[in-house]
Amino acid sequence: MAYFHKRYHPPGTPPGTLARHAIARPVPLHVRLIEYGDDHLEELHDLPVEQYKSYLSSATLTWIHVSGHVAPETMQQLGTAFDLHPLAMEDVLNAGQRPKVESYDGQLFVIVSLPMIRGAKIEVEQVSLFAGVNYVVSFCSAAEDPFAPVRQRLRSRAGHPGAGAADDLLYALLDVTIDQGFPVLERFGEQVEDLEIELLQSPGPETLRKLHEIKRELLLLRRMLWPQREILNQLVRGDYELIRDETKVYLRDCYDHTIQIMDLLETYRDMTANMLDVYLSSLSNRLNETMRVLTLIATLFIPPTFIAGVYGMNFANPDNPWAMPELRWYYGYPLVWSVMLAMVVGMLIYFRRKKWL
Repeated sequence: MAYFHKRYHPPGTPPGTLARHAIARPVPLHVRLIEYGDDHLEELHDLPVEQYKSYLSSATLTWIHVSGHVAPETMQQLGTAFDLHPLAMEDVLNAGQRPKVESYDGQLFVIVSLPMIRGAKIEVEQVSLFAGVNYVVSFCSAAEDPFAPVRQRLRSRAGHPGAGAADDLLYALLDVTIDQGFPVLERFGEQVEDLEIELLQSPGPETLRKLHEIKRELLLLRRMLWPQREILNQLVRGDYELIRDETKVYLRDCYDHTIQIMDLLETYRDMTANMLDVYLSSLSNRLNETMRVLTLIATLFIPPTFIAGVYGMNFANPDNPWAMPELRWYYGYPLVWSVMLAMVVGMLIYFRRKKWL
């Protein structure tokens, strides 16, 4: 996960400027339109942008989902068709925005973060939602379709009483986006569990690298998911004409999901921090154990080394009364060895009684 992934204009650019950004792997643009009401549902794909405006005159609800990277020209056409605010369109193109909710003359603009698992990596995509009286326009640059479950629910429950309300669809899209955090955190939970086992069995430099990587990703994920709780709180408690009281009940449930996600996130952050302390303590204990063994070996060899050094001086002059008489003893060599071994054995017994071994 990148530290900084926001696209931005050069400083001094006029607000509301729609500019093209260099993208490493652009996703082809795909537009899906669903118009539905109490008794019908119609799906269309990749219509010319100018045809979308005709659906606004109908009494049914129109949902347009734009996936892939949007060119500034296409964004301007969509903005003209749905009367989107220039600042909001700029935020759509400059992905990586902080999640937020804005109100523009009877239109709600919501930005949320969508965490996704891609192979061994976890990436976060920006989801931008515009909600009007009878339409919802959603943008997501990911190649995957995160709203396929919502589309399937609309096909199977087209006659549902709340299916024709914009705030009901807005809630459904927010709910799917926020709930994507649960499988991502489940992935983190599996990684943390594996690291705990590795930490107890055979910790090493690779374990430390994995710990730092998980801590970094959890920190960045927290920065992007934390504001979503504030967004749901604003939608529940705020005075927005497009949000009905019966929809706020479901939004409160969505708000509860954001709290659960943040609780899990904080739990995993604390666990990884504690695991890092355990790893450092384990390294310190291993170092202390190594030093203890080396000190013990050195201590055992100090007395024999002293004796060997004394008798290695070879002062054996027979006419000198201060000469070493032991050098001429018949059993001098085995006797010295016996003394040295006895000293070592005695020290081992002493160390064991002191519980140093």
